[in-house]
Amino acid sequence: MSKYRKTIETIKTVLILLLTINGLFLAWQTGLFSDYYAAFPMVGNLVQVFRGTTSLPEPDGTIIKEAARPAVIVITDSNGERFGVRNDIDTLNSVYDRTITVLSEGLGSAFAASQITEDEWRAALSNPGVYFEYIVPVRLSVLGAWLGTRVPDIFEDYEIRRLIISFEDKVNRIYFQVHSSGLYFSAETASATGKPQELNMYSPNGAMFAYETGFVDSEAPYMLIMPGVYHPNIRSLSVGSQDSLLDEALIIFGHYAEAAPRILSGDVLICVGTEFNISVFPDGRVVYRRTSDDFADDAANSLSTIELIERARAITADSVGLTSGDASVQFEAFEYDNGEFSVFFGYYIAGGRVYLNNDSFASTITFSSGEITFAELNFRNFTLTGEYSRLLPERQVFAAAGGEFILSYFDTGPEVLLPSWVRTWF
Repeated sequence: MSKYRKTIETIKTVLILLLTINGLFLAWQTGLFSDYYAAFPMVGNLVQVFRGTTSLPEPDGTIIKEAARPAVIVITDSNGERFGVRNDIDTLNSVYDRTITVLSEGLGSAFAASQITEDEWRAALSNPGVYFEYIVPVRLSVLGAWLGTRVPDIFEDYEIRRLIISFEDKVNRIYFQVHSSGLYFSAETASATGKPQELNMYSPNGAMFAYETGFVDSEAPYMLIMPGVYHPNIRSLSVGSQDSLLDEALIIFGHYAEAAPRILSGDVLICVGTEFNISVFPDGRVVYRRTSDDFADDAANSLSTIELIERARAITADSVGLTSGDASVQFEAFEYDNGEFSVFFGYYIAGGRVYLNNDSFASTITFSSGEITFAELNFRNFTLTGEYSRLLPERQVFAAAGGEFILSYFDTGPEVLLPSWVRTWF
């Protein structure tokens, strides 16, 4: 079992319980729950993906498409006041479309970065500019490819979640935090895209970073705290018959021309071919395994990390991404393990992550020598019901959790899923 999957399982079992207990206790003390104890249910799009048009060709001609967008964007105007957006997908996309040029040109024209202090980082947060935050760490070289630009070689392997494009003097300056070390860096850029006065079109909305709310000893000082307590309920449905999903899998993985037998073993539909087997479960889970190690494409051995992520993104977009309803599918992570390269994508809706009942991801694609050797696709459909649940205010949740948390939904089958807060460690 992968480290990333173990992390997700830990979040689902221990952290949810701890945060729920803490949140209920705090709410009981403050009277915030009154007659709605369901505000912290045990079972329940930070980003829209596969919609972007930016792309960057790799040397071999591969087109790299956007696989994730920021989960949080904060605009700081010339007066030092903030407009923040999170959990509102339409607004997030609108703001991102207006600021993507600032991000891509700043990142692509940056010079060598130098380490700075946390005080300098916080000062940059108060400068006129734009703050971007991703839900999971992203390698700068991968982010650059999504944006259609190339980052300087000196820091392309840094993994970051947070970065700032600050409007300073006549050109912009970029700031970012390296996820593994927590260290802060800054670099001059050759970009003059954007002007401080242009940011004044966004009215301040009460968004604050956690360190500005008085939680000085917090583990997550740069989590954005938003006002508001209501979040949407969603409905979960399975997608298609087992036979139709098997047909889809045979096409996706290039085996449709083979007349492989289909066998119903209990409630699992199994197809066994000469070089593969596929299992389709009643809940829409499709598991593909390649049983042959006779790989025809020798060139696949030299595929880059960016190219492998793009292959996984394309498969995901053309499968579970087409049937997800109001949810989007977001890149979450990749990892190496004993010569295998795995890419993970998750479901997101209404600013919340969907945790599937079988402890799986929307998709998991594993490559060996550049060829797909394993894949798991979870075909689910999520729609907004038009109804909302009231949750504990974010400042109270932050006090109870002691760190970062995200809006979450737990998919336990075809039913209405209620939102809840989940404590996370990134």
